[in-house]
Amino acid sequence: MSAPILSIVEAAGLLPARGSLIGLDLGTKTIGVASSDPDRRIAAGVETIARKQFTPDAGRILQLASARGVVGFVLGLPVNMDGSEGPRAQASRAFARNLARLTELPIILWDERLSTAAVERDLISTDMSRARRAEVVDQQAAAFILQGALDRLRFLAEPRD
Repeated sequence: MSAPILSIVEAAGLLPARGSLIGLDLGTKTIGVASSDPDRRIAAGVETIARKQFTPDAGRILQLASARGVVGFVLGLPVNMDGSEGPRAQASRAFARNLARLTELPIILWDERLSTAAVERDLISTDMSRARRAEVVDQQAAAFILQGALDRLRFLAEPRD
């Protein structure tokens, strides 16, 4: 058992027409988790996993995937502003490879540049307290990542003239 690790363009042709996706924002201390509706229109935060070790972290992600009947994962890939990949992107790719060994569901890598910063700005603009922002920023970043991928998948599915 080994899942494919795909770009969004590759995934667009392989995903079933319907089915939820799970979005993941991989941090050093936490993993933000979001999920989409089955029609893949809206992403919403689900939970924040406090990172321990890969096996229990992946186990929780797979539990959530099973409970929600998802058809794939969208993992944020933290690319540098110049398009290069640094240590964080390499860690995300390693996480994807390890997760792929535990599932057959496709894993889509999605450029997540500035996602956490954008979410943090939005949360500050709502006058949310620092403590409350810390509780939700990771799952909101996962929702931001997933929503970007959903929008791109919808664009790729549109007929062209």
